[in-house]
Amino acid sequence: MKLHDLKPAPGSRKERTRVGRGISAGKGKTAGRGTKGQKARAGGSIPAWFEGGQTPLQIRVPKLRGFKRRDRVEYQVVNVGRISAYAAAGRFGVEPELGASRDSAGDPVTINVEVLRRAGLVGSERKPVKVLGSGDVTERLFVATDAITRSARQKIEAAGGFVQVLGPQRATEEDAATDSEASTAVSVEGPVASAETESGEGTEAVPERRSRASTESADS
Repeated sequence: MKLHDLKPAPGSRKERTRVGRGISAGKGKTAGRGTKGQKARAGGSIPAWFEGGQTPLQIRVPKLRGFKRRDRVEYQVVNVGRISAYAAAGRFGVEPELGASRDSAGDPVTINVEVLRRAGLVGSERKPVKVLGSGDVTERLFVATDAITRSARQKIEAAGGFVQVLGPQRATEEDAATDSEASTAVSVEGPVASAETESGEGTEAVPERRSRASTESADS
């Protein structure tokens, strides 16, 4: 067999049909476009989104309101009830037979994002975690998280546990505490200063004026 003997398999190649070459060719005159109408004209194609003139879908649906903050934080959420259940089952500890959330030395395990990731409660260690307050807490938990709701904190502390908040929320709480202390100090110093002014203490201008007046009278 030589190169010129190679041929395509039967039926694998279809002969190209040339349209508009006379009625004897089978595709003459209208060239397979039908008779008249928009689609029979040159450039008469209809876009896929055209709905025949009725109100299109993008006009029928309501506009999207609001916006998304650029600095928004997307948390991985986990309920405090599931954390307590996992702790009761010993799924956070190295040695499950030693108790709920304790390691081989018997010390309580701090439940953070790494521990939650190993237990399968969250999917990633890179994203921040927020603890929600759904469920009951039956174990003493030591939780270190990026954010936590008020109800979840109350349930953990009521069971004898401890919560450590990491990240921006902790800084915000410290700033709020500092501002409250500063406002308290200002409110305390205000009445004292006003009381001193009313009583006349700490005013040295009056004695100076009196001494100057007495000096002038003595000179005269």
